[in-house]
Amino acid sequence: MSVAGYNYYHDISGNTFDGQLGKNFTVTDAADIAQISDIPQYQGIPYVIINGNEPYFEESELTDKSFEYYSELDNLGRCGVCIASIGEDIMPKEKRGSIGMIKPSGWHTVRYDGLVEGNYLYNRCHLIGFQLAGENANVSNLITGTRYLNTQGMLPFENAVAEYVKTTKNHVMYRVSPIFEGDNLVASGVIIEALSVEDAGAGIKFNVYCYNVQPDVVINYQNGESFAQ
Repeated sequence: MSVAGYNYYHDISGNTFDGQLGKNFTVTDAADIAQISDIPQYQGIPYVIINGNEPYFEESELTDKSFEYYSELDNLGRCGVCIASIGEDIMPKEKRGSIGMIKPSGWHTVRYDGLVEGNYLYNRCHLIGFQLAGENANVSNLITGTRYLNTQGMLPFENAVAEYVKTTKNHVMYRVSPIFEGDNLVASGVIIEALSVEDAGAGIKFNVYCYNVQPDVVINYQNGESFAQ
């Protein structure tokens, strides 16, 4: 999986730059580095540690200057890698607005009453959580994700990063890479990497794969269709 192009980049002042991010900035997608075939099948746990919990960041990628980067959608309308240096200055200062108008690739509005928490199978999952960077109705930051992926897989890691940044005022390098198999419209899962910058990972360091599954529901990842198991 490769990055098709650039959508936009925000620096700490909120400026938006179209095109390349600068000669010293390299966009790396964890899907190009990780041994995806070595990731075990889902076994009842929402995530699995990969690469010994070591993020794939190079030293040159680490920065204590806050920014956000979102890949443009590919030719199938799918999200790519999202990268940020999370600092308190880019965290949201307003409540989250509506995102109901966004239809990520593979989206279906489907209910499994009593089987899924909140009844709806799919959420519009932020790759970089809203609480981290305040990015809400951004089509390049939203995938079709199960309720289980959203709340059991991704949210605990987002919460840990948010709490650390708010407490220490430090920065966390954060990268989320959705994993699409072939031409599937729904991601099989996401790789989340995080490394606290100022303390060289002493506060926050992880590299995990979160499964885009829903217990007791079978998902067709090609098109997002599903049925109760």
